[in-house]
Amino acid sequence: MKQDNIRRLVAELIGTFWLVFGGVGTAVFAIITRGTADADGWTRGVGLTGVSLAFGLTVVTGAYAFGHISGGHFNPAVTLGLVAGKRFAAKDAPAYIAAQIVGGILAAGAIWTIANGVPGGFTNTTPGNLASNGYGTSGTRNFYDLGAVLFAEALLTFVFLLVIMGVTHKKAAAGFGGLAIGLALTLIHLISIPISNTSVNPARSIGPAVFEGGDALGQLWAFIVAPIVGAVLAGFVYSWLAPNVAEDEASAAA
Repeated sequence: MKQDNIRRLVAELIGTFWLVFGGVGTAVFAIITRGTADADGWTRGVGLTGVSLAFGLTVVTGAYAFGHISGGHFNPAVTLGLVAGKRFAAKDAPAYIAAQIVGGILAAGAIWTIANGVPGGFTNTTPGNLASNGYGTSGTRNFYDLGAVLFAEALLTFVFLLVIMGVTHKKAAAGFGGLAIGLALTLIHLISIPISNTSVNPARSIGPAVFEGGDALGQLWAFIVAPIVGAVLAGFVYSWLAPNVAEDEASAAA
């Protein structure tokens, strides 16, 4: 494998690690510390807004740090959506997706390792303790039903990909793509954390599910299928709405 390809995959792994560690970690550590806030003075109830911002900030910082190396996908659904939109080579997608999944699992492992240092211990087998995604009611989780979750995840990933493809288009204003994408992800989390804990990213869902097990693992399929369906559909739609400059020129020449 060429050095440039290795660098791209490492950038995707680190970027996905940062996204999952920053976003999921904020939720997990806030929940843990809130539980003993009154006794120990650990007031850190970041809430829905804080967790949403955490996910958005990881994407902003990751995009500007690694976007020029790998494109800054950090999400298997994004990679497949860009393939569908003719913005990314299909032959490179499997390696990108593998790197992203590994990054997500490593991040969940890091969160679990740190969480085990909390006074009184940490039980990762309780549903929701690692901020896993889900549908219906299970343990401490109380999410929307399967149909609503599938629709919301597909719809929000669809919109997310439209934003990504729009702000990274050759005709878009240069330099603002990472900020717009991060803000879009923040808004998506503000909308859908109550619905499913928000995925729109299979790698974000796989990592916590691997360590949490149980329903998180059993329901994982929904957070792989729905985001990919929404992303691929968005790729086709946006490539029709606004072809790349090179495609415009090729069409005009024909």
